[in-house]
Amino acid sequence: MIDRRFMTAKTGVLCLFASFLTPGVLSAAEPPISQLQPLQPEISTTFDSSVPSATSVTPSAELQTSPSISELYTQVRKNELSNSVPTTAQVTSVSQLSDVKPTDWAFTALQSLVERYGCIAGYPDRTFRGQRATTRYEFAAGLNACLDKINEIIGAGLADKVSKEDLAVLQKLQEEFAAELALLRGRVDSLEAKTAQLEAQQFSTTTKLSGEAIMSIAGASGANPDGGRNSNIVFNNRVRLNFLTSFSGKDLLITGLQAYNIGGGANSLQGTLGYADPLGLSASNVKLGFEPQFPGVNPQNLSAVPSNSVNLYKLLYIFPVADKLTLFAGTNAEVSDAFPAISPFASEGQGAISRFGQGYNAAYRISGGTSGSGQAAAVGLIWAPSDQVDFRALYGSINASLPNNVPLGNNLTGPAGATPVGAGFFGGSTVVAAQLTLKPSSTVDVGLNYANSYHQINILGTGLSSSDIGSVLFNPTTAEIGSGSGLGTIATQAIRLNSIGATATWRITPQVAFNVSGAWLFADLVNINASTTFTSWMTGLQFKDVFKEGNTAGIIFGQPLYRSSVGGRGVRPETATPYHLEGYFNFKVSKNISITPGVFFVFNPEGFSSNPTATVGVVRTTFTF
Repeated sequence: MIDRRFMTAKTGVLCLFASFLTPGVLSAAEPPISQLQPLQPEISTTFDSSVPSATSVTPSAELQTSPSISELYTQVRKNELSNSVPTTAQVTSVSQLSDVKPTDWAFTALQSLVERYGCIAGYPDRTFRGQRATTRYEFAAGLNACLDKINEIIGAGLADKVSKEDLAVLQKLQEEFAAELALLRGRVDSLEAKTAQLEAQQFSTTTKLSGEAIMSIAGASGANPDGGRNSNIVFNNRVRLNFLTSFSGKDLLITGLQAYNIGGGANSLQGTLGYADPLGLSASNVKLGFEPQFPGVNPQNLSAVPSNSVNLYKLLYIFPVADKLTLFAGTNAEVSDAFPAISPFASEGQGAISRFGQGYNAAYRISGGTSGSGQAAAVGLIWAPSDQVDFRALYGSINASLPNNVPLGNNLTGPAGATPVGAGFFGGSTVVAAQLTLKPSSTVDVGLNYANSYHQINILGTGLSSSDIGSVLFNPTTAEIGSGSGLGTIATQAIRLNSIGATATWRITPQVAFNVSGAWLFADLVNINASTTFTSWMTGLQFKDVFKEGNTAGIIFGQPLYRSSVGGRGVRPETATPYHLEGYFNFKVSKNISITPGVFFVFNPEGFSSNPTATVGVVRTTFTF
């Protein structure tokens, strides 16, 4: 070994390199050379819904393959999309190193190395940490950096800037560390070759592909005695492919494709049981968590969506405009793309098995905010003034792509090309929504929601209850019905909604979380003196690492959405309060495969005491890649 104190006395400048150069060249945050791998674009996040920290309030272990703005915003803000190895901060003056003082014994030599040769780098926090011990490999890496710098100086015709004494010392150091330098350069050459090969073979230098495939077996019993029947066992799927693209490392374009074979209307579990809405849009207390809100139909024009057809379900772009402000815009987006999920049950592939059990309060879901098929075009902002406070807001329209509004007639057949929800980005059915997320402590997350909506038809757009469609009931007069029907007259009424909701999660221990949520929806018909208030609440416990690390389980109980009061000409036909009880266990077979058996019960389904308890059993298998 080289005697560093002897070298210091002998050479003055470059010999001090052995005493303190390397700690500044290699940051402690960087991995040892033996652990370095070729760089590949990769996003790792939290966000299970999930997502988003100042941006994703409930971090999870890995990226969900249905990514949202919430889940990815942390990476966008911190420029982590490329997942590159942390670099050191190059300095041009020793005064830039906050922990180096003029009284330090090595100050003069360090100053010379920085200002003469420029081969000293500090840590990212502008410290040098000269007291840190170093290994021979780290020293060799630092020596190699100085050799490269001096070669640059000589190559530029400035050989007179390098003293003969320094060159002599470098020669001795090269001889002493010849083996380490050769090994280092060999590894660098190998890494460069592997990186070049990956770049030549990879799908894209700016885009990462991720995917999720869900297969489930489900069955249901407890049919409505008025025309319903117990279901057969069904085998369904849903597949999503997401392309995550960054052009600058700070922005993000999300493009998502989806296909599924889940039936809608009478071909759904809830439709078979007799608990779906009367218009066949599949809204119900009895609804699976991973099925789209409108399976098999496009609500913009009531056209059919064939089974397993591939459709664009997500297209949105997010980009920062200031240190704490980010904007987003997309033609296919949802409220859940912007607002972080406070509920630990929210993941469609790993969390609760029912739509209600996922824990998104009804004010969060209003106006098709969680349609599962990207029904809305939206623009909005994310403002995160601190790690404890996060504010999101958006404006959305479910009919932005349609140029001509052709209202649906009250006979429900409508003219050709009818657009039930309206047309245009600023016409038809629209919503302005906001969420304030508070993190008062490291174990408590709170989300407060508000939404103001206008819908061209009498619909809530939550998918949580059959009362979602024909929401504000009234008894139409003969004049109001005209040549149509009573149901059509009710369903085609325009409606305004003011919705408020709240969700809170308390992580009692790292393995146990308590969740509670609730919502109030105040609905008023525009042209009829009739109003209805809808309420819903839910509570539950989530358990992590059950029997094995990575496994989760949940127990959920609550009141599904239903009419709690009416005003004016409003009618409330319900005779009982519905209740929901659910349990599930998510077993991690491997990093990319999980199996979730679960069951949920709905007592007094859709609010009628004459309806027997509905029971739905599910075994969901989720593959992520």
